[in-house]
Amino acid sequence: MLAKKCIIFLLLCLILSGCTSETKEEITFSSWGSVTEVKIINEIIKNFEAENPEIKVNFEHIPQNYFQKLHLFFASQKPPDVIFINNLYLPLYAEYLDDVEDLINPNEYYEESLKSLTYNGKLLAIPRDISNLLFYRNKELTTNTPQNLDEFLTIISSIKPFGTSYEREVYFMLPYITTFGEDIYSASKSIDFYKNLEGCYAPTPAQTGSSTQAQLFIDGKIALYLSGRWMYPMIKEKAKFSWDVITFPGIVPLDASGWAIAKNSKHKNSAQKFVRFLASKENIRYFNTTNLIVPARIDISKEIDNKVFLDAIKKSKALKIDKDYKKRIDRMNKELFN
Repeated sequence: MLAKKCIIFLLLCLILSGCTSETKEEITFSSWGSVTEVKIINEIIKNFEAENPEIKVNFEHIPQNYFQKLHLFFASQKPPDVIFINNLYLPLYAEYLDDVEDLINPNEYYEESLKSLTYNGKLLAIPRDISNLLFYRNKELTTNTPQNLDEFLTIISSIKPFGTSYEREVYFMLPYITTFGEDIYSASKSIDFYKNLEGCYAPTPAQTGSSTQAQLFIDGKIALYLSGRWMYPMIKEKAKFSWDVITFPGIVPLDASGWAIAKNSKHKNSAQKFVRFLASKENIRYFNTTNLIVPARIDISKEIDNKVFLDAIKKSKALKIDKDYKKRIDRMNKELFN
C-alpha cells in the first residue's frame, strides 16, 4: 500500500513539474547599459526563454568599471558565455573570443561596423550599433555649416560665449586627427589645432566650473557641441532653443559595439542561438526605440528619426587599433590633459 502511494506521489510531482525531469542549460550574458537599455535587454531575454524553454539566460549587468570586471572574468578563466563589447577593447580579448562571421549575413551590416569588430581577419562580435561624433548645433547662435576645418574656425571665431565644445580626452580629438590624416600616436598638427580651441573658441575648466560640455550646450552657451548619438534623447528633452545635428567637417573615426562569444564557453550552441536572437531584425528595432544608438544593421538604421546620423556614416572609417591602443591612449590623456 505504501509503495502504491509513493508511485502516485511521484506521478503527481512529474505532472506538476511539466511532466519532465530535464534541467535547463544556463548561459551567462554580460553587458553595460542605461536603465532604458537594461529594461529592453530583460524583455528580450524573457522572449528568448519563452521561445527556448530549455535555455536560461543569467544576465550580468555591470554599469560601472565594466572592462575591469571583464578582465577579472577572463583572468579567472570564467568569462560570460556571451559578452557585449566594443572595438576599443576587442583586441585585448581577441584570443579568447570565437569567430562569429558564420552567424550573420554580412551584407545586412555597414561594412565599417564589421571592420571595427574584426581583428586579425576574424569577426569577433556581431555589431549592434555604430558610433561616430557629430556636432549638435544651436541654431540661435549659428546657422552656418562648415565644410572643412578652416570654415569651422571662421564660424566659431565670432560666436559668444563659446563657439564649440572642448573635452579633455583623446577620444574627442580623434576626428581632428583623422581629418588631418595623421597617425594617432604622432599627431602633432592635430594636437596643436585641438588644444588651441580651449580658451580661444571653447571654455576653459575655470569657465566650465562644475558643468559638463553637454550642460553648457543645453544652457545655450555653446554653438557647436561635439558628441554622439547617445546624447540625442537628453538634448531633445532639455534644450529649449532651436537646434539640429550636422556632420563633422572632415573624416570621423567610426567604432562599434556588439555581441561576442567566449571561445571556452561550455554552452556554445545555446550562446550562438542567443546571439542570433539578440541580433535579429526585431530586436535591433527594439534597441533603436531608445534613440541612443545608430543600428549597425542597414535595414533598421533607415528607421532612425534623424538621417544626419546616417550621413555621418558615409564620412566615417573604421578606427584601426591594436592591443596597446587603450594603454597608449591612457598615457596620451595624462600627458596632454593632466
